[in-house]
Amino acid sequence: MSDVSEQLTAAVSDYYDMAIQAAEHTGKVWEKFIKQPTSAEDPAACVLNDFSEALKELGEAMMEHPDKLIDDQMDLLKQQQALFQYTVLRLMGKEVEPVVEPEKGDKRFKNAEWEANPFFDYLKQLYLIQGNTLKKMIDDTDGLSDNARRKVEYLIRQYTNAMAPSNFAGLNPDVINKTLETGGANLAHGIEQLTEDLEASANGALNVAMTDTSAFQVGVNVATTPGKIVYQNELMQLIQYSPTTEEVFKRPLLVVPPFINKYYIMDLRENNSLLRWLVGQGHTVFVISWVNPGPSLRDKGFDNYLLEGPVEALNVIEQITGEKDVNAIGYCLGGTLLSATLSYLKKKRKERIKSATFLATLIDFSMPGEIGVFINETTIAGLEKQMDMLGYYDGRQMSFSFNTLRENDLFWSFFVNNYLKGERPAAFDLLYWNTDSTNLPARMHSYYLRNMYLNNRLREKNALEVDGVKIDLSAVKVPTYFLSTSQDHIALWKASYEGAKVLGGKPRFVLGGSGHIAGVINPPAADKYNYWTNDALPDDSDEWFQGAESHRGSWWPDWEAWIQEQGGAERVPAREPGDGPLAAIEDAPGSYVRMRIQDVVGR
Repeated sequence: MSDVSEQLTAAVSDYYDMAIQAAEHTGKVWEKFIKQPTSAEDPAACVLNDFSEALKELGEAMMEHPDKLIDDQMDLLKQQQALFQYTVLRLMGKEVEPVVEPEKGDKRFKNAEWEANPFFDYLKQLYLIQGNTLKKMIDDTDGLSDNARRKVEYLIRQYTNAMAPSNFAGLNPDVINKTLETGGANLAHGIEQLTEDLEASANGALNVAMTDTSAFQVGVNVATTPGKIVYQNELMQLIQYSPTTEEVFKRPLLVVPPFINKYYIMDLRENNSLLRWLVGQGHTVFVISWVNPGPSLRDKGFDNYLLEGPVEALNVIEQITGEKDVNAIGYCLGGTLLSATLSYLKKKRKERIKSATFLATLIDFSMPGEIGVFINETTIAGLEKQMDMLGYYDGRQMSFSFNTLRENDLFWSFFVNNYLKGERPAAFDLLYWNTDSTNLPARMHSYYLRNMYLNNRLREKNALEVDGVKIDLSAVKVPTYFLSTSQDHIALWKASYEGAKVLGGKPRFVLGGSGHIAGVINPPAADKYNYWTNDALPDDSDEWFQGAESHRGSWWPDWEAWIQEQGGAERVPAREPGDGPLAAIEDAPGSYVRMRIQDVVGR
């Protein structure tokens, strides 16, 4: 009896300790997140105001055709009645077909209880019926502008996915079982993790931990290709990688990564590193590693990134190798910057880039992808007011926005795992990179949003100016290679195709499989996906695809064959970084890439 009493006393004590910890963390959550004041100048408030206008337009359009709204409501009632009958028959032991089922691959309902248990089965199907009805109501509404329709679809999708029963502790069988097993400790651990994530998040956002960040260290088990930092300025460090072949191509290769991410997406692991593979093909590879800017760089703009980035890198490469001519690769926003660089050099009569490759790059922003729901004057003006105060755009806010484009995979799945089940996320290098965000200087981000996304001025002849030079992409005649991916939701392949037509000359357009990351970082040894080629470049992208030939595997060898056709394939003895006139500053990957946002802004 004494043992039972002691166990009971210990259990009660543990419960109260857990409850006290939960209360403390809940208080921190309230102070950090819930009680934050908002104003009309808050970007989140600006976004909500903009979406409110779209919802107002939706309501007015629905009232123009009330018959369709009534039909959808009647259909909803019929489905709910059918679900009620289905559930009654199940409880009577009958075998009946469900009214609705989750889409194939929907991981939210993979627990067998969602089907085996009539209660959870009812919840699941009721949720799916209501969500499908909301979507159908939007689809059936005529008279809605394309802009408002995109925003409403995004907003309804966010609401529908947020309201999934799997996101609620008392309605998710996985969470219920976990709570019973742990005596509620999972919920206490979840609140603790929520507090940690809020403390590491930007104001007004929740950056859910996606991976065990302690499992990775830049330069140790990610970004490990050997090399040296051979130059640096305020905006970038320039990496030269160590050769792995006795001879290398005479013409060096410059890689311009996006300035909203760390470059090492191209150097995650030895077996999938694009940079290591390029070195292995015999290229002398130079890569720009952008700084993670703080308030002191607030006045750095697009012109600074162009002149102090790729243009300065060309000067350094010539000092080191003696070569004026280079091949260049630009990835995502790095490709956009590269396109403007080509025009700048053309006008300056310094056409030193002899071929340019654009990976998942937008040059024509008429189809901005799903991120377009945030592109409007109201939202941008709100961001600019915030950036005027801070001096930078917090990369964690950008990360949160992009994660909401794939909210079930990149937000809610981790919400359930971390906060409801109380489990720590697994170690995954790609997600480590994804959470290693980068700020943008206030001036740069404002310029890019307005001139690229909002007004699409890059494709216009002489609409933009850099250091007194008008940018005209149509005058660029160098050979170009465009790689887009079929499932890219950030740089839509058809939008990238339109950009390929803006440049002069004859671009080679290649369409890879998968998405913005996996389709680009697709090493030959993986033998994954397909890519499509077509030597023609008709005006219509659908016509291009109809005439394209499908090839199994990676696009990398196709690019290597193409680049060697562009000249500069003569071989010279391998170049060791630091052996030239510029001494090495430090080992790759350098110090800039190791700068995390919390270190830069102090929170």
